[in-house]
Amino acid sequence: MGREHREHREHREQGGRRNGADTERGSATIWMIGLMTLIFAVAAAITFTGMARVARHRAQSAADLSALAAARLAFADPNRGCAEATSLAVGNGAKVTRCSIDGDGIADIQVALRLLLPVAGGVTVMAGARAGPVHISDFAN
Repeated sequence: MGREHREHREHREQGGRRNGADTERGSATIWMIGLMTLIFAVAAAITFTGMARVARHRAQSAADLSALAAARLAFADPNRGCAEATSLAVGNGAKVTRCSIDGDGIADIQVALRLLLPVAGGVTVMAGARAGPVHISDFAN
């Protein structure tokens, strides 16, 4: 019984470790937490970048369609052209911030689209487009 007692006492004096082999208990947990945090941060960055790209494309599509709608009515009724452009932009989730139709029938449209990002808040994405009449003589050559 004396030998067993002595081994137990030596074990306690070493801090519960046998031959110092268990000096890194729990370090794998810390490394895994760090790795999971890194993976989460990268996934969030990729997700936010993707959301921003989609919003940019949506804003550009709204601007393009709005400019075409305004140009279609440029000579007949320029005021109605801008109203039609605004209606189309709203239908695409955007807001017209600038609409002008010059004397040559060229419509210049700028739209804004609000993008809400989790944690980061809201960002406004801007896009612009120009459209005008096409002269048939341009295609004859």
